[in-house]
Parts: sequence; structure tokens; C-alpha cells
Amino acid sequence: MYQELADRACERITAAITYAEVAQNKRPVKAILDPYNPEGSTRHVKFNTSKEDRWQTHPGRCHLNWVILDSDWCGRETHRYLPDFVVRVDDGQPDPLNVVVEIKGYRGEDAKDKKLAMDTYWIPGVNRDGRFGRWAFAEFTDIWTVQSGFEEMIAKAAKSDA
Repeated sequence: MYQELADRACERITAAITYAEVAQNKRPVKAILDPYNPEGSTRHVKFNTSKEDRWQTHPGRCHLNWVILDSDWCGRETHRYLPDFVVRVDDGQPDPLNVVVEIKGYRGEDAKDKKLAMDTYWIPGVNRDGRFGRWAFAEFTDIWTVQSGFEEMIAKAAKSDA
């Protein structure tokens, strides 16, 4: 347990240093893509599940019929990150803004690690690459502030693009 805590502390210190250097344009972050599947898509998702935690989507707004709760992260194991949603927003720029959205009822250590990784590595890396459009990350913990928080995040992203 102590080794896990020490590793997490070291990762957060390293990420904080990297985040500061990226923000000051002192250190670029490079996205390393999967060479066999550089672009992900839900276009071909088709599977059956026995999971009880699921939500039916609106057919006019989403090409998926169900969204499945997939939250079983623990410890310092390597994981593949699957966001809750990716929302494409027309914010008046020539290309839409892709927003990775996480909804959290409880914000545990794993959620903090995900946000830190997205803000420090993934978002700067994919935006620097430029081949996949513009990206941002949003995490919401209170259902009553999702709309205002989303609007604030879009306005902030639009200012940084201007």
C-alpha cells in the first residue's frame, strides 16, 4: 500500500511539473497513437451485456441505443480510458470542438488521476498533433451545475482559440 501511495505521489508531482511547462510553452507533449487503430469510433459498436447499470439514449441524438456504466478501476494497474461522452460542439470556429466529458457522482483518487492525465498529457498532445481537430476536457460532479459549467468551459475554450 505504501508503494502505491508513493508511486501516485511521484506521478502527481511529475504531472504538475509537466503541466506547468506545457502551459508556459516550455515543453511540448506528443501524442503517441495506437499504430493499428489511431482513430476510435463507436460506429461499429454492437454487443450484448448483462450489466444492470445502463441508460437508454435518445435515438435522434445518438447512434448508440444504450450507454453502459463501466467503472471498475482500482489500484495502480494500467487501464484503457473510456470517457463517458465525447460531445462535438459548434462554437463558431471552422472545425467543431470535441469535448471529452466525465460525469462523477463521487470523485475518488482514480477520477483525479484521469483528470490530471487528460489536462496534462492527452489534451495538449492531441491538440498539438492537429490531425484530429480541437479537443477539451470537462468533468462534472454536480448535476445542477452541468449546463452552466459546460457553457463556461465552451466560452473558455473559444477564448483560447481566438
